[in-house]
Amino acid sequence: MFTKTFASAAVLALLLPATQTMAASHSEEEKDRIDATDTLPDAKPGECYAKVIVPAEYETKTEQVLIKPESEKVEVKPAVFDEAEKSIIAKEGFTKVKVIPAKFREEFEEVEVAKASTEWVTSLGKKGIPASPALLAAAKTNSIDISSAAIGECFKEYYVPAKYEKTEKEVLVKEESEEIKVAAAQFEETEETVVVKQASKKKVYKPAEYETIEEKIEIEPAKAVWKKGDGPITKIDNSTGEIMCLIQVPAKYKIIKKTVLKTPSTIDLVEVPEEAKGVKVSKLVSDATIDKVKIPAEYKKITLTNKVSDASFTWRGAAVDGEGTYTGNQICLKEIPAQFTKVKKLVIDTPAAIEEEKVEPVAKLIKVSNVATEAEEIRTTIPAEYNTVEKRAKVSSERLEWRRVLCKTNMGPDINKRIQQALKDAGVYTGAVDGNVGRGTMSAVERFQKDNGLATGGLTIDTLEKLGVM
Repeated sequence: MFTKTFASAAVLALLLPATQTMAASHSEEEKDRIDATDTLPDAKPGECYAKVIVPAEYETKTEQVLIKPESEKVEVKPAVFDEAEKSIIAKEGFTKVKVIPAKFREEFEEVEVAKASTEWVTSLGKKGIPASPALLAAAKTNSIDISSAAIGECFKEYYVPAKYEKTEKEVLVKEESEEIKVAAAQFEETEETVVVKQASKKKVYKPAEYETIEEKIEIEPAKAVWKKGDGPITKIDNSTGEIMCLIQVPAKYKIIKKTVLKTPSTIDLVEVPEEAKGVKVSKLVSDATIDKVKIPAEYKKITLTNKVSDASFTWRGAAVDGEGTYTGNQICLKEIPAQFTKVKKLVIDTPAAIEEEKVEPVAKLIKVSNVATEAEEIRTTIPAEYNTVEKRAKVSSERLEWRRVLCKTNMGPDINKRIQQALKDAGVYTGAVDGNVGRGTMSAVERFQKDNGLATGGLTIDTLEKLGVM
């Protein structure tokens, strides 16, 4: 044990006048702090004291918080029905009419498409070609009566072909016939109402409605903590002091989600009306009818070629010698036979007819349901749910007190090294163990005090004892 007590120059500045000046500069956040430093302690000669901050004390308590109130689960057992079958007429009987179409046979008819005519050609042989209009005009100019020329008669000169025009002629290709049209029987679609489920009473469960809310629970109240700050140095007996700032640490809260009842569950007794099913049925409105329609004959237009004017010639007869020089051109009147084509036409072989058939009505079985057992409800109670929350409550407030400290005048290199080594062993000091107590050593002291719940503000005797130095 040391026989003398020491005080550092850094903490000797925290005397009463400086404390009063600092306290006056803080806000209402200091109201929770207890200041027990109004008077200096009753010290013995050679003892030194420093004004230190004793931290507030807290204890942790657990509390049960309701997160979901007691509720009720309701199950509805539905009604039971018996099934039965019922026969109804789904479609009435009617008369079905079938049409047998008429049958036709093919016949061919030869139709003249071009009448027989005559034509002036350059030769009566196979190599003869039609004479040109210039040749025929030359023949007429030379007093040749072309209109009275005989078939097979030839003239020498130019040939002018005859003119033709085309006309149309209607030729019967399908005789007039008769078509039988049958109007099917007409039905009216109606619905027949059949009760398939009797009226009953139904219990409808409307579940309770819950909503989730968030509740903010204080688990640690707000507190004020003294920390060293920067500012002017107060001079007391040629010793320098340090400025202490009171920092407000806000309260700690925990957000808890709670399920609260919004609307309780209810059971409503609902009248369930009987269920009727509409069954489609076909009602005969009118029976089938027969209508005979005449189909007119069909004709086909064909093109006929008719001669408009004969060819004209200005040549002399081939057997008549005439004046002049033979040009080498010759025209002969040649007969062109008529042209025919075969046309196919359809002739009625068997006329159309009808057949009638009676269709029987159609019956249908449907299922119906009758109430056997009414619906019932089953209720089950669901217990409330709770959550355990930890709350930190303050036992004693933070306070300022005078505590004995180690005086700097008696702090030699040996004791300083022992303090530094003890701090290093505690894991709060990383500097050199050189016996020089500076800012690094004092910062480690304050860290050690906070870690062990000791008063901060100076190198107190309690701290030295905790370090095992004393």
